[in-house]
Parts: sequence; C-alpha cells; structure tokens
Amino acid sequence: MAAAVISSLSKSFGQIPPSAIPPMLDCILTSTAVSSSSLFSSLLDDLPDLIESGNRDGKLDSDRRNSIASMIGALCHLLTKANIGREELQSFLWKGFIPLMKMGHDFDQELLNQIADSFFDVVQSIHAWEVLEENLVPFSLRSIGLSAGIIQNGDLQGTGLDRSSLFHVSSDLIEKFIENLHVGKDCKLSISGYFPLPVSCHVLSITLDAALRNFQAAPVTGSVSENVSSVESFTANLLWNLCNATERLLLQGSESRSCTIGFLLPVIFKAFVSQSSFEISVHRQIHKLSRNHFFMRMWTCCRKLFSLGSLERRDAYRILSLYLSYFSCGGTFQNANMSDGAEEFDIRSEKDLWNEIKRGLVDEDGLVRKQSLHILKTLLCMDSGNQHHSDISEKKTQGKHSVPHGVTKRELWAYKEAKSLGVGKLCNSVDSGMNSQQQWEAFVLLFEMLEEYGTHLVEAAWNHQITSLLQFSVSHDNFVSAISGSMHQTQSETWAEVFSWLSILWKRGFCHDNPQVRCMIMQSFLGIEWRKYGSCVKSVPESFILGSLMEALNDPVHHSDFGVKGIYSSKTIEGATHFLHHYSSYLDARETVIFLKSLASLAKRKSFSRAGLMGLAECIAASAFGAHKYSNNKVESCEFGTADEVQPEYSLENFLHDNGTELLDFLRYVLESSKQHFNPNYRFRVCEKVVEAAASMVPASDVSLEILLHFISTLPREVTDYGGLLRVRVQDWLLQNHQVTRSGGIQMQLLESLNEFPEWFIIHHCLFQNFDDEDLGAWEFEVRRWARVLFLVIKEEHQLAPLMTFIQQYGTNIRKQNNYSEWVPVKFLTLILGLIQEIQVMQRRKHGAKVQTKFEIKRLETEEQSSEAEASNIYNMFTDSLLLILEELVSFCNLSCSIFSSGSDIEDKVLPSSVRGKLGGPSQRRLSISLTTAVLQATISVKAVAYIYAWCAQHRTGILLNSAFTAVWKFFCNTITSPTCNSESEAEVRIAAYEALAPALKALVSVLAPQSLVLFMENSKSLQPAIEGEPWLDTLVFSFLQNINNLLAVGFMVRTRRAVLLNWKWVILESLLSIPYYSFGSKLQQEDGSFFFSDAALMNIFTDTVESLENAGEGSVLPMLRSIRLALELFASRRLSLVVSRFTGVDSQMIWRLVHSSWILHSSCNKRRVAHIAALLSSVLHPSLFSDGDMHDADNEPGPLKWFVEKLLEEGTKSPRTIRLAALHLTGLLLSNPTTIKYYIKELKLLTLYGSVAFDEDFEAEVSENDDARTEVTLLTKIQDSELTEAFLNTELYARVCVANLFYKLADLTNRSESSTGDKASQSALESGKLFLLELLDTVLNDKELAKELYKKYSAIHRRKIRAWQMICVLSQFVDDDIVGEVTQCLQIALYRNNLPSVRQYLETFAINIYMKFPSLVAEQLVPLLRDYDMRPQALSSHVFIAANVILHASKDIQLRHLDELLPPILPLLTSHHHSLRGFTQVLLHQVLCKFFPSLDSKSSEFIPLEKRCFEDLKLYLANNSDCMRLRASMEGYLDAYNPKTSVTPAGIFVSRVEEIGFECVPTSLMEQVINFLNDVREDLRCSMAKDIVTIKNESLNMAAGPGSTEEVSSACEEKLELPKDAHLDFQKKITFSKHEKPDLGSSSLLCKGEVYKQLLEMEKEDDLLDQLWKSRSLALERVRGNRQHIILVASLIDRIPNLAGLARTCEVFKTQGLAVADAKIVQDKQFQLISVTAEKWVPIIEVPVNSVKQFLEKKKREGFSILGLEQTANSVPLDQYIYPKKTVLVLGREKEGIPVDIIHVLDACIEIPQLGVVRSLNVHVSGAIALWEYTRQQRL
Repeated sequence: MAAAVISSLSKSFGQIPPSAIPPMLDCILTSTAVSSSSLFSSLLDDLPDLIESGNRDGKLDSDRRNSIASMIGALCHLLTKANIGREELQSFLWKGFIPLMKMGHDFDQELLNQIADSFFDVVQSIHAWEVLEENLVPFSLRSIGLSAGIIQNGDLQGTGLDRSSLFHVSSDLIEKFIENLHVGKDCKLSISGYFPLPVSCHVLSITLDAALRNFQAAPVTGSVSENVSSVESFTANLLWNLCNATERLLLQGSESRSCTIGFLLPVIFKAFVSQSSFEISVHRQIHKLSRNHFFMRMWTCCRKLFSLGSLERRDAYRILSLYLSYFSCGGTFQNANMSDGAEEFDIRSEKDLWNEIKRGLVDEDGLVRKQSLHILKTLLCMDSGNQHHSDISEKKTQGKHSVPHGVTKRELWAYKEAKSLGVGKLCNSVDSGMNSQQQWEAFVLLFEMLEEYGTHLVEAAWNHQITSLLQFSVSHDNFVSAISGSMHQTQSETWAEVFSWLSILWKRGFCHDNPQVRCMIMQSFLGIEWRKYGSCVKSVPESFILGSLMEALNDPVHHSDFGVKGIYSSKTIEGATHFLHHYSSYLDARETVIFLKSLASLAKRKSFSRAGLMGLAECIAASAFGAHKYSNNKVESCEFGTADEVQPEYSLENFLHDNGTELLDFLRYVLESSKQHFNPNYRFRVCEKVVEAAASMVPASDVSLEILLHFISTLPREVTDYGGLLRVRVQDWLLQNHQVTRSGGIQMQLLESLNEFPEWFIIHHCLFQNFDDEDLGAWEFEVRRWARVLFLVIKEEHQLAPLMTFIQQYGTNIRKQNNYSEWVPVKFLTLILGLIQEIQVMQRRKHGAKVQTKFEIKRLETEEQSSEAEASNIYNMFTDSLLLILEELVSFCNLSCSIFSSGSDIEDKVLPSSVRGKLGGPSQRRLSISLTTAVLQATISVKAVAYIYAWCAQHRTGILLNSAFTAVWKFFCNTITSPTCNSESEAEVRIAAYEALAPALKALVSVLAPQSLVLFMENSKSLQPAIEGEPWLDTLVFSFLQNINNLLAVGFMVRTRRAVLLNWKWVILESLLSIPYYSFGSKLQQEDGSFFFSDAALMNIFTDTVESLENAGEGSVLPMLRSIRLALELFASRRLSLVVSRFTGVDSQMIWRLVHSSWILHSSCNKRRVAHIAALLSSVLHPSLFSDGDMHDADNEPGPLKWFVEKLLEEGTKSPRTIRLAALHLTGLLLSNPTTIKYYIKELKLLTLYGSVAFDEDFEAEVSENDDARTEVTLLTKIQDSELTEAFLNTELYARVCVANLFYKLADLTNRSESSTGDKASQSALESGKLFLLELLDTVLNDKELAKELYKKYSAIHRRKIRAWQMICVLSQFVDDDIVGEVTQCLQIALYRNNLPSVRQYLETFAINIYMKFPSLVAEQLVPLLRDYDMRPQALSSHVFIAANVILHASKDIQLRHLDELLPPILPLLTSHHHSLRGFTQVLLHQVLCKFFPSLDSKSSEFIPLEKRCFEDLKLYLANNSDCMRLRASMEGYLDAYNPKTSVTPAGIFVSRVEEIGFECVPTSLMEQVINFLNDVREDLRCSMAKDIVTIKNESLNMAAGPGSTEEVSSACEEKLELPKDAHLDFQKKITFSKHEKPDLGSSSLLCKGEVYKQLLEMEKEDDLLDQLWKSRSLALERVRGNRQHIILVASLIDRIPNLAGLARTCEVFKTQGLAVADAKIVQDKQFQLISVTAEKWVPIIEVPVNSVKQFLEKKKREGFSILGLEQTANSVPLDQYIYPKKTVLVLGREKEGIPVDIIHVLDACIEIPQLGVVRSLNVHVSGAIALWEYTRQQRL
C-alpha cells in the first residue's frame, strides 16, 4: 500500500478507541482489495517508527499511548486472519513485541500487560507456541544469562540434566534474522540487544502463565489434540528451563534473587499446583520433571542462602513463604494427580527448617522475625481464616463470654484486652488440658505479645501461659509432637525440642525494650520449680544459657538491690545460681567440664558489669558444686522428668587430667576481670566463688605447676596472705590429693614440685647468652609466684630442707657458675631476693592482718600458736643458709661491680634505632646487649648482698657482718665519687650504679641500730674522710649531690634517662635522711653531741627538694615529700636541742616556697593518689611548724599553712579523698595545738557542713593493697579513736566526725583541767570551743539557707541543718556562764522556728543538756515558755519534750525541784486541741508518772492527798487506755534508750546510726513517730467512716424498703442532724478532696445496719459535723466523677516535672478523659504533687512510654479518635479556625524539639496557636492549657 495511506491509517489509530480497531480493519479489508498480509506488513513496517518516536521523547502522552495500543491491537487482529502465517508472527515478535518489552521502564505497566495479553491471545488462537519456543524463550533466557553475569563469568555448569546450554542461544540465527528484517540501523541495534533481568523474568513468567491457561482450558480429544500436545510440550519445556534458571539465579546476586522470587517462582508453583509432574524431551530423551524434585532443589537453595548472610536469609524466607502460600500445610496435594507414585516431599519433616525458624525468631532484624513467625503460623495452619480453635474458641454461656479459670484478675483483664486486639485467646483452665494446637497458639500469643503489644499483656499472661506449656509438654500430645513426627522419639529428645522453643520466648523477653518486661521474664524463668522436671532440666539449650541468660544476667536492670549495705548479690543472681546448680547436677563429668569451660570463657570474650561479673562467678561456683551432686549418684524425685540413677560414663578425675588446665586458665580470666572493680569486698566475693569452683572441679595435682602458679598469682594477696579470708581454703585445695605413700612415708607431690622448681629455674636454657631488663622482670615475676605458693604450702620446718641444701650448693659456687653462663648466677640471686621479699611481705601482712569475725579470731589464734615456733625455726634455717653463702656472694658482688669502675674502657657503641627512637613507655637502657647484661648482673648482686645483710642483721644478733656492710658502703662511696663520664654509655652505667645503690642503701639503713652505728661511721671515715668537727654525713651528702649534678650537666643523657636518674636521686636522699631516724628512733643526736647533718647541708637538701617539687615526676613525688618531712624533723630536733624559741633553719619565706610548690604539684596531678595526698599533708602541714602562730596568721593575712589549708579544702570539695585525709590530719594537728584553732574556724565550719560522695572504691583498694598508701595514712596526725576512724574513713561523714571528735577531746581536756588552775592549752581549747559554738549558732540563725523554715525533706538545706545541729550538740559542753545567755537566746529563736522533726530532735537534745548544766534556767526560762499557750504547737511540743527529759535525767539532788516546777505547766497540755501535742504529752507524762509516782497500796488505810490520787488515776488511764497503749507500743524502747548526755558525744551521734534510714545518721525522732502514728490512726478512722457512709448509700439504693432498712437509718440521721437549706452553697467552689473522700464502690460494710447507726450516733461532735457535710460534698463529688470530655492529652514527650504537674492540674480542671505520661511513677514525686494540688488523684493517668507513643496513637485512631498535634508546621491550622472532633487525642511535643517527624506522620492534623509577638514559642504547659480551653469552648456551644 502507499506510504501515505499507511501513515494516515496509523495516525487515525490515535483517534479511535482500541475496541473499534478490529471492525474498522474488517471494513477496510472488505471494501478494498488490500490483503490482510500486505496491510499487516505495511503496518508492521511503520511500527518501529512509532516506537522510536515514543522512545525518543522518553514520555508517553495519552495520544501516543493510544496509538501504540491501537497499532498493536490492529496487528494482532490481522495475525488472526487465516492467510497470515507464522513468519508474520515471528516478524511481529522481533519488530514489535521484543522492542516494546525492552522499553518497559518507559511505558506504564498497564500498556505492557495489554500488549502481552493481545500477543498471547494471538499465539493461542493460531497455536504458534513453537514460534515462542524458537525465538522468545531462547532470547529471554540468553538475556537472563547476560544480565545475571552467568555467561560472561563462564558459570555454565548446570545442576541437572543438560543445563550447561540453558542460557545459550544461536546468536547466528538471531543475527541472520535481524539482517533479513527491513528495518533501520537503530532498530537493528535495539533488537540485537537483550532484555534487562526484570523484563526477561517477567516475559518468561507471563509466557508460562499463558501456556498454562491454554493447556488447562483446551480439551484433550477431537481434532485439536495435536495442538494440545504442542502447548503441553511447550509448557513442559519452558517449565524445565525456568526451574533450572531459578535454581541458578537464586545463588546469584540480590537482584537475581528478587526477580526470581517475584516473577519466576509464583508461576512455577502455579504450574505444579495443577500437575505434579511434566514430561520433557531433551536431546530426544524423555525425562520427567516432578515437583518433588524441584521442591527439594529449592530447599537446598534455601539452606545455602541461610548460611550466607542477613539479606540472603530474608530471601530464603520469602521463598518459603511463597511455597507455603501455594501449598498449604493441611491436605497439601490432595487435588494433584500423583502419576509418578513418588512419595510427596513434606518440608515439615525437614529438621533444618524448624532450626532456621528458631534462629529467625530470635534474629536481631525485626523483619526476619516477622517472616519467621509468618512461616511458623503457616506451617501450623494458624493464619487468619485458617485457624482451628477447638477448646480455645470463644464460648458463650448465658450471654456472657467464658473466661479461663484459675487466672488472676489482671490476667482476666489481659484476656479481654487480647481479644480486642486480635492477638489470640488465652487458653481455658489448665485443668481441662491443652492439645498441641492450643499449645502452639499459646506460644504464638506470647511471642506476638513480646513483639507487638503492650507491656501489660505480657505481665498479665506470661506466667500462666509458660506454666501451661511446661505442664502439658509431658503429654503425648505436646506441641512439639505436632511438628516432630518421627524426628524425636525419646523423652529426652522431646524435652530438648520443648526447651529449644521456649528458649526463644525467654531470649526475646530478655532483650525486650521495656526494662519492666525484662525483669518480669527473668523472674518468671528463675521462678520455675525446676526440681519438678528432674533430669529434663539438662535439655535446656546450652547455647541459651551461655548466651541469652548470661547476657540478661549482665543487664543492670535485674540488680537494683546489688551492693546495698555491702551485699554484693541480688535476687536474680541467687535465682540464676539455683537454676545452674540444678542444671549441672544432671550433667556427666565430661559435659560438666565442657560447660564450665564455656561458662568461664565468657569473661574472656565479653565485657561484664559489676553485677554481671559477680553473677558469672556465682553461676560458675554453683555449676561446679552441682557437678558433685551428679558424681555422688543422687536420685531426686521429680514430677515431670526422669529420675534415673546417674551412671557416670566418665570420672571427673580421668577427664580433668586433660581439661583442668584449660578450665583453670578460664577461671583466671574471671579473676583478672574483677581487678577493674576497686571495691575489695566485691573482689573478695568474686575470688571466693572462683576458688570454690576451682577447688571443686580441678584437683591441684592434675594441673601443671606453671598453670597453678599463674592462677594463684592472679588472686589478690590480701585474701591469701596471713589473715586473708581465703588463705585456709586455698591451702586446703593445694594440699588435697597431693599426699602419696612413698617408701613407707608420706610425701607431698606439690611440695616436691616446688622444691624442684629452683633447679629447673636456674638451669632452664635461655635462647641467648645475654639478657636485658625484660628478661630479668620475667624471672622476678616467676620467682614471686613460686615463693608465694611455696609459703602457702609449707607447714613444717623439714619441708624446706631440700631448698636450703640447694641454696648452699649453688651459693657457695656462684663464681664458678658465672664461668659457664652469665644468667645462672643472676637467676640464683633473683631467687634469693624473691624469697626474702616474700617473707618480708608475709611478716608485714601478719602484723597488719585484720580479723573481722569471732571464728577468724579463734582460727588465727590457733594458727599463730602452732605456727609461731615453726616460723621462727624457718627463719633461723633460712638465715643459716644465707650466712653460709654471704662471703661468696660478697666476692661475686665485688667482681661484678667492676663494670661500674671501668671508666674509659666502656665503648660507646651505636645502638639500634628501635632503642634510640623510642618515645613514651618505659625508658630503655641505651646500652649494648652485652653491656646491659653486665650492668644487670652487678645491680642484682649489690641488691642481693644488701638484702641478705639486712635480713641476717634483723634475725641474728651478735654476729659480725663487716664484709657485707663494707662491700655495700664501699660501693656507695665509689659511686658518689666517680669521675665525670665522657660518653652516653658511661652515663648509662652511672645511672645503673645509682639504680643498684638506691634499694641497697635503703635496706642497709633500715636495720641500723645504735650498736651498728659505730661500724657505719668507721667505714664512712675510712672510705670518705670528713673534716674535723664537721658532721660525718655532710661530706657524703655534698659529694652525692655534686656527683648527681655533674652527671646531669654533661649532656649525654636523653630526657627520659635524666628523669630516671633524678628518681634514684630522691630515693637515695630519702635513705640518707633516714639514717638518724633508724639509728636512734626519737633520739636524733649522737652520743658525743655532734649532729648527723649541719645546718648548711640540711638547708641545701631542703631548698633543692622544694625547688624541684613543682616538676617532680610521679615516681619521685613520694621520696621528695618524705625527704622534706625528714628534713623538717631534723630541723625540729635541732631547735629542741638548742632550747630556742625559733630555729634559724626554716623561716616563713621557705615555708611559703614549700606551700606554693606543693600546691602546684598537687593541682597539676591528674590522679589523686592516696599515698601522695597523705605524704603531702604530713610533709607540708608538719607538726613542728604548726605550733608557730606566724605560719597561720601574719598581720591579719593568712600565713603559709593557713593559705595551703584553704586551697586544699577548696579543691577538696571536688575530691572526697582529699578532704577526708585533710580533715584527719588537720584535726589531729589542732588537737595537739589548741592555740591555733582560732585561725581555722572557717575551715572547721566547712568540714562540718561538708557532704559528698558516700563511698570511694579506689580509696579502699589503694589503702588495702598499696603499702605506700597504707604507710603514709598511718603517719598522718590523727585523733586516737579507732572506732570512729575505721567506721567512717571512707564515707562523707568522716570530715564531720573528725571535727566532732576534735572538740569532744578538747572538751574532755578542758574538764580534766577544771580542778586545777588550767594550763594554756586547756584555756585555748575552751575559748576555741566557745568561739566555734557561737559561730555555728550565728550561721544556723542568720545564714540565708539554714534560716529557712520551709524546705523539703532530704534536701540539701535539710542535710546542712542536721550537720550544723549535730555539731552544736557536741559543742554543748563548751557553754559557760559568760555565753549561756547568748546561747539560750539563740536556742529559743531556733526552737520557735519551723523545722522538721529530724532537725528539732538535735535542738531539743542541746537544750536539755543546757538546762541540766544550768538548773536555774529551768524556772527562769523553761517554765514561762511552757505557759505561753499562744506558742506554735510544734515549738510547745519541743518544750514539753525538753521539760520531761530534764525531769527524768536531772541529778537526784535537784530532780524533785524540777518536777515541782515543770509538772504543773505540762499537765494542761493533755487537753490540747492539737492531736500531736496531746499525744506527745501523754507519752512523756506517762514516763514521768511511772518514775516518780509508784503505785498506791489499795489496802492501806493511810489518808491519800487529793492531788496524789488524781495523779494515780491519771497514770492508770495513760497506762491502760487502749489508744495510749498503742501509741506507746509504736515507739517502744525509745524513751528508755534515750540519754541526752551520750546523745551529744560523737559516738552517740554517729555510731548509733540507723542503717535502714541511712540519712546523715539521723534516727527517727519521738515527735516524728507520734505524728506518723496519729496520722495513720486518723486516716484509718476517716477512711472507715467514709466507706461506711458510702455503704449506707448503696444499701439504700439496692435494698427494698422495710423495717430496719437503710432508708430508715438515713432518714433518722437526717432528722436528728438537720442541715440548713442549701448549706453546701456556703462552701468554696474550688474543692480539694482528701484521700478518704474517694469512694470505694467495691467495698462493703463491716458492720451491720444497727451497728453502723449506733456507731454514727456515738461519734464525737467534730466527726458528726464531718458526717453531715458529706452529703453536700458528695454532690460535688458526683459532678467530679461525671462524664468527662472525650479528649486525651498525650504528654509522654515532656520530661520536666513542673510542666507535667501543671498539665495534670489543667486536665482535671477541664475534665479530660486522660493524661498520657511516659512514667506513671512521676505522680509520686514531691514536686509534682506540690504543683498539681492532688489533681493526679482525679484525672486518669495513662502510662505511655516514649517508644510506645506511635503505637498508642494508632490504637486510638482505630478506636475512632482523631489524632491532633500542637505543632508549628507548614500545614498547621490556626487554633481559632480549627473545629475539634468530639473524640480527640492531642499530642504535645518536647519542650525544645517539638513533635518528632515519625509522630507527625501519624497525625490527622496539626494545629498552632496564632502568635503576634517576636518570641515565637510558648511554654508547653501554657500551650496545652490554651488548646484544652479551645476544645472545651467549642464543646460547650
């Protein structure tokens, strides 16, 4: 046809509807001579241009879309004509269909589906399936291979028959056909390409779907059977190809899997639903494609995907979900024709499937969990619409829903809530039983609760459902039987499966977002009675215990009670230990050890909190202890599980021989982990449990010595040394199973190994002949470990004989050993030093051991008596051995020290770059390895000789050790007089010499005594002659300092090595200054009157040290401060010997430099070490300086010491340990120097009012473990009161305790000197006490905060008031005649002011002591105060208490006078209208009457005065009245125990503390007890009255009228007590209801009608009035309880208490339906209650956590509420223009951020308040109030 005609025809297609195209074409063909084939060809040739025009623009408008659709419709219609052949169809396929499919991303899906439907209709009508099989299918498969990268990658190996050519297509055929097409070049390029992967899969899926529809719809008989066979063959072959392609694509990338699951699998499953198998022909061979085989291949792919990753796991779940959606769990293939007769593949029988579902249910990805749950429900036929509820189904009985029996009210409510949410239904009564389906429904219900629904559902239903699942798991119809089939046959396997499913619920519960749910799930798990299940408990998955359970145990939310009162445990830990003890008791030996190894290894793999690590240690010990239960073959009765006698397959002894080492190593990691927590009690508890486990499971004889030493070394020394709480336990463990009979005697295997260790250690081959510091450190560590265990095992003297023999043999030949290997003598000397140091540590620990219990006292006394003699014998044996080898060691030392005098012989070799360039870390020696070896040998030899000399001098008197002493002293003199070095290597050798000298000199000096001093001086003079008349140490000191300075000045040393040299300088200087101290103790002078040091030497040392203090390194701080302290002591001794007022050595300027340098040092130190702080205090605040007034005050300006104290205390408020140690030292100095107290009144007041962190765990650890810290703390000047010092040293009370103890001691000093004329110290003490008392009284009366009368309980003001008055009580002893008037005046002012009872009790105690000390004031002041009846009741109560105690505790000579003065004004107060005053007076007066008015003899005829009889009757009334008796019983023993005299002592105030209260050591006061009792009684009475009245009202409505009815009672009350008309209108409209006015509609009267009536008539007048006012107030109450407005205010995002309280008040005012807050406990906050003014009692409070707001809003939306947000957004509606729906939820945002975006998306609308000012925001409370009012206004219209 002409091109113009075709063009016009094509254009007309866009104007004609597609439905009109076929008739139009038929008209054209009929009316013209044009054939259908030529018209088809013409239109087909025009189609590429039409497609290209659409592709060019990239957009399809409606016209072009219609044009393409009409054109395709026309072509398809023409193809159906009889004269159109299959070649035309093939042309249409390549020129039309394929190009259009490639453009699928540009066209809309509807058009493509329309084109595909038209095309496949044509194929079906002309039966041209072979055209598709030859063209479209190969092209699409080839496109898949290219898109997925299978062909390019050469990945052509198939997984089945002839799959290698699956994606191959004859490209020559395609290219040849394209060449024959009469199309343009661009079109050819388009055709020659391939489909994108999604298009290829989509085309193949719709192709197969069309073939299936044709195959299923076509008949199988008649003339068309050939066509049916054709479509069947095509369908089978295409299905075969798609099955193979699916299997390949599932193992490719994410896009390939997505396309496969989205396009191919649905149609494949659809094909297999219709037919179970298909016959296909491959290479002329017939094969059968069965769905069984395909399903198994898909399951294989799923298992591979499960093991790859999270994304692959999701896709595997999608495959399973798709599979199960086509093949349901029940009657899966009942309609299928199973012609092959093969057994049907049932995926439910695959155990891996259920395991994967289990893993998916606990996956961290929420989407994976949902997919797993969906698959599980599908497998169990629990999908909606497919559920089968037999016994769980809803039942109706008499119009009511049946509910489970035996459940709590809360669980019943949860049942109804669960039904409303569609979660499922709780099971009926457990008595009726649960089948497997019901158990699965319970499981799914619990899982869905944890995943989707509120906390309340979990809390309500969890325990009941879990118990049911466990209870019915023992039946044959348990829930795992529904899935297991034949997989689980034995009972143990069944229980293992049950617990594997239950562990899923527990694991999800343990990691729930809500901490309350986590706690509840944990309590539920631990609360199971595991003993009922016997050996079944071992079926609980080990992976669950080691994973989820231990992780949950590490959650702090489970340990709220951990550490309280020093108890490092919790209920959760206890429950976990009980469970694991029971669990491990059913494991055999092999299982137990493996389980313990895995459990202990958690400490190595995970990080634990304090509570978590303690829980781990407890669980390890419990499991180890449970193993013995197994080994003892105990049989326990159980309810559900088996109780077979255990027959161990393996013994612990045999198995632990190989595994004990590994277990012990893992236990060591637990000990290592505990070291990061500083509390010694906590660490002891962990160590105790670990040692218990080790001793129970690992015989020490089965472990190598190396591992055993390593484990013991990890234990803290304080628990294994003498007095250690674990010492005996460790010894018993080490010695058990070690005794074996040899040659008729008993030998200990461990001791034998320990005795063999020295020889093995010394001859142990080293890799290299030379060694360095690292090697030496490793040897020392190894020796320390060995020596520690050795002295744990040694019990008798003879056990050390082999060791002593070894020492003698090696020691006497040490020089010969050096000829063979240089490291042999060094190792031997290291061994000797390790033994000496270990014994010294043992001795120090023994003298400083703390005994805490009576049992420990008896044990240690017995141990001491039995071991003291043995220890003495051991020391003597060791000393004898050392004396035998000492001379040889001295010779070896002299030989080794020649390296230090080599001088120029030392070569300066080039060092490795690793040494020269190292920065940071420990400073390395800058010497060659050979020279390092020689230096270390010399160093260790000098140190060994000095230590041996010191040891022998200490333990063996009367022997001469001249050679050893001379050798060390000679070395000292040679070192300090060595010439100047000329190279870096020489400088390094000099440093090494000083390194050897420092410990040697310290050891030498420590054993100096007057007898050995002569030897000391003689050696000094012979080696270093001194100038005549000059102190003999001066020359040594000057030579030493000069040598050090010269060494520093040469410039050969790097910075780090200079620091090392300076450190040794200060250590040596400290030793030199200690010589006088160790020589004569307190006598620092020689016998001939000369001094050790001259003034110049001391001044030089002092100045040099002070000037260097600012830049001191951490290692030099302690020796420098000790040197300053020793220098000041020497200065002080000089001053005392010269008997002058001031010594010329130290003046104020020097002390100023000292304090400035010390303060810079302290403030620049990042770590506040206890030893450094204590040394700083004892050095700067030296006792010798403190008595000098110029050090504290100079011309009304702070002196140096006062300046330092001010600075220290100012900084100490941020450092608890600083201020506590400062208080300890300062108060001790002030006690020794009372004249200086006046300078520190301000500082003492600061310490009195100070309060900070209550416990410093680092402090406890440092004092207990660090010898320097312990030594320096003991050197502080302190007040000797061990009870207070030990109890409070590490608490916030300690500073205050120190001050109180100071003034208590000063008062005692003053009282002792009253009888005499008194010295200056006592007079100063008295004046200081008065001054401090008046200062504190002035502070409590005039300070802005302390003078406040309104303050909160437990607030900072409350605490400071208590602290001040506690101290004032201690100072009561300083009140004298000259200040008593001022004191009592201040006291009366304070008593009149309002104060909490806990504060007033101290005022009262202070007043009692004042009146007892000054009896005349009773009549002058106290009596008039008692008769001041206008006084505040609180103040009057205090005066009654004061008066009563003055009577009770006064001295006998004036007691009756006080009784005569005070009793008359007290008696009238018994009739006080104030209930607390009245009750208070009754209690006190009863005490007074019982003491002074004994019971009268009724038989006596003697005349009794009237007043005495009155008092007797009053006493009987107070004694026998039930109310008075109840009042006294509530405070029984308080008045008897109260003693005003001891209550003003530090012990009475601080030691008698109430642990339950724990608030500033304040006991509950008598007034507070009375008030609490009366308030409780009054509240109970009013509540009872209110309930009875409500009961009367209810009975009047429910009971019929009749005689004695409630109506009669009510009317009788009304007639008897009439109210004026409209009396309720006289009340204020704004009503605040009290607690008892809340109606309890569920209550019932406890009294019958007549008793109620009688009770009401007998009430007191004031209570009758209250009863009559009830009627009027009940009207207002009914209005308050009326229907509330249908608006809920959501304030969960708000966290400020004032805003929440204000909103609660606003909600109550406008009667909202509820107020949603994040935490309902906020209403218990005092600040909240103060602002809300009881509104929280009336407005419904809804708890909606922040994370649940979105779910809450969605729930309310389903209930018909409109969700609004008060927020400024782009689409917000002004408040005045918005019409509120009646049912509204109003959401308020956070104070600053507003409403989060995810919440805004849930809102139906946002409203905003129009604002006109500059500030564009309102307070959230104000905004909420405005919005609520607008809602209320609209609803009122």
